[in-house]
Amino acid sequence: MQQLQNLEALNPDLTAEVMAQVDEIIDRNKGKPGCLIPVLEECQGVVDYLPMELLEYIGSRLNIPGSTVYGVVTFYSFFTMVPKGRHTIKVCMGTACYVRGIGEVQNRLQSKLNVEVGGTTEDRRFTLEAVRCLGACGLAPVMVVDKVTHGGVSPDSALKIIEKYE
Repeated sequence: MQQLQNLEALNPDLTAEVMAQVDEIIDRNKGKPGCLIPVLEECQGVVDYLPMELLEYIGSRLNIPGSTVYGVVTFYSFFTMVPKGRHTIKVCMGTACYVRGIGEVQNRLQSKLNVEVGGTTEDRRFTLEAVRCLGACGLAPVMVVDKVTHGGVSPDSALKIIEKYE
């Protein structure tokens, strides 16, 4: 119990309720061969990301070295160690989008949201990502919010688009 209280003190996302779910996931999978990835996947589903404190806890409960847990999480792209926003904005930085002004769209989004590329707003509403290509070159410049593609975006229209998600 003391270990759980210490976790919440270190990371407010690791509440007693969250850790009860994490413990249930670990108990259900412990001892099964290859259980680490399923445990990490389910725990990320509960917490939305995998903070270092949680990785250490999972490793200790599964008797797996922390370096192994960390190695798995950093190897696979579907795991994240940083919180993500409720909405993900992907800005295409491919050639077609770049030459049509996506750089200024990205700059305006960063300024408006007060976040760097790869970061999440303080309120965890948005995560801003720059991607190499979204496969919609004919609509350039393009950005995607969650799973909705927006083509022909300008700095002003991009700001209007994200207002719908605020």
